[in-house]
Amino acid sequence: MKQRVMTNNILNGVTILDFGHRLPGPLAGKILASLGAKVVKVEDHIFQDPFCAGAFAEFDPSFKDWYQELNGSKEILRLDFKSPTIKDQILELLENCSGIINGLPHKVQASLGIDFESISKLKSPIAVVDMKASKQSKTAMHDLNALAMTGLLSLHVEGQTKDIIAPPFLPIAGINFGHKVATDLLAVLLKVRESSKSYYHTTYLLESTEEIFSAFWPRKLRDNRTKFLHNGLYPCYSLYKTSDDKYVALAAVEEKFWLEFCEVFKLDIPKEERFNYQDDKVFTAISKCFLSMTQKEVKKVTERHDFCLSLI
Repeated sequence: MKQRVMTNNILNGVTILDFGHRLPGPLAGKILASLGAKVVKVEDHIFQDPFCAGAFAEFDPSFKDWYQELNGSKEILRLDFKSPTIKDQILELLENCSGIINGLPHKVQASLGIDFESISKLKSPIAVVDMKASKQSKTAMHDLNALAMTGLLSLHVEGQTKDIIAPPFLPIAGINFGHKVATDLLAVLLKVRESSKSYYHTTYLLESTEEIFSAFWPRKLRDNRTKFLHNGLYPCYSLYKTSDDKYVALAAVEEKFWLEFCEVFKLDIPKEERFNYQDDKVFTAISKCFLSMTQKEVKKVTERHDFCLSLI
């Protein structure tokens, strides 16, 4: 009998040139590298990735850690993009390249020889994904703008009364964009393999945000729904404070988890009431329970049980 072998070298033999910067392109490259591809991150020797050396790295040193996490598995190649021989240097890289993650402005792409016109003239076919902000909107944007422009950010501010509201805890639109770029490049690699011709595809931050996340808040629901399971509608799926100003995450949605949760914490709340969002009684009962305990005490009580309760 043949044994099933799990491997992370699916893309062994595939070389990707990563001309991305900041989050999405490097994340796409990281994903492909984790599948076994050789990823070479190409940067200008002066204008390096802003997470490494530039505006982002200067105002918040944590971006340097992001840079290392996103690019630690890649070969970093820094070239002089203004060198008179730069096109020849890039052309040499392209000879052994299967795909390109392209996050550079069109003018820079043309100067390096990685724009659509240049790629289409190559003898060996290459898969290219070009990253743009939006197909429709011409405004500059970051992760936060894409969430706002798709209407999705209104879920985050729902019920807030503060004058200043912190953004979502991670740049989820940018992270999604990086995954979409990686997925699209894999699709383009298949297209190139089938046709034996170079293929140049554009992926958009705004449209990819709409495509993926709007499935979880369809526009037909937006006039009458702003609360769902995952943003605090139900008592059984929420975050609760403990007496030492820490938090726990309760996700006892299934009946078996809810019943065990109530038994362990001696809460007399019927299983049907875990979905009662029309008054605060259940929320309040659970909150009082956790506010009477430290996080350490909660951990001790639950260490032999498993009903989807986690410490934050």
